[in-house]
Amino acid sequence: MTQGNSTKVTEFFLLGFGAPHRFQYVLFVIFLVIYVTSMVGNIGMILLIKTDPRLQTPMYFFLQHLAFVDICYTSAITPKMLQNFIAENISISFRGCVVQLLVYGTFATSDAYLLAAMAVDRYVAICNPLHYPTVMSRRVCIHLVAGSYVMGSINASVHTGFTFSLSFCKSNTLDHYFCDIPPILALSCSNTDINVMLLAIFVGFNLMSTVLVIIFSYIYILAAILKMSSTTGSKKAFSTCASHLTAVTIFYGTVAYMYLQPHANDSQENMKVVSVFYSVVIPMLNPLIYSLRNKEVKEALKMMGKKLF
Repeated sequence: MTQGNSTKVTEFFLLGFGAPHRFQYVLFVIFLVIYVTSMVGNIGMILLIKTDPRLQTPMYFFLQHLAFVDICYTSAITPKMLQNFIAENISISFRGCVVQLLVYGTFATSDAYLLAAMAVDRYVAICNPLHYPTVMSRRVCIHLVAGSYVMGSINASVHTGFTFSLSFCKSNTLDHYFCDIPPILALSCSNTDINVMLLAIFVGFNLMSTVLVIIFSYIYILAAILKMSSTTGSKKAFSTCASHLTAVTIFYGTVAYMYLQPHANDSQENMKVVSVFYSVVIPMLNPLIYSLRNKEVKEALKMMGKKLF
């Protein structure tokens, strides 16, 4: 922090997890393995969908973008976190902090809207199968994906702009492992009421709008499955939704806990743990969920394995 001008911050220091020094290398290895697994899984999913003709459907088009989004927002955070485990310098430049929050906010929000788009896709596929190719055309899918990125960009741009327009005079040490909004606001000597209000409005709107789309989609899906006379047909219909439901439950449960829980003095360490699960672990879990619980993906992996070996 530059002396003589309390609003001129040139860098922030990331305290991380506050673990004893002897555990830093252990954490480095653990999170490196998670990050590499996440990269291999998501890049592999993208390549698999691009190369296998059986996966050229709307559902896998959305899954391909979900994998890309997971790569982007975990890569905005994890490399710097890994560096801070083993480096003495735990600082991040002011500009780097801005970029980190902008990229993380954009793709994390896009993730929520992509999950909602995937719920709509499953609804059309199960409840209106005859018109599925027409309703979920390539053009519609592109518009839904583009809309997800636009909503993510708007959300992140507003929060980033308002957050870094504040004056910082208390400290430049963030009690976190990345530049997230709540710990940054805690350092400001400006009035943050507008920022807190915007955070509640935007997070509330993004969560409610996407969750409602998912809930209503699955209400209609469940009703359609219960009406099916064939047990085989109903099992097949439910199996196509199982991976998506698992990913949705993990994602929204974590986000809701992160941003909508009542503030408590001892909640910061819990928030760090939940943030790690959301920003580092979930991007690793998604390709595992969709590969282990999806018959078409497993068959495509087997075919690719036969070609390679």
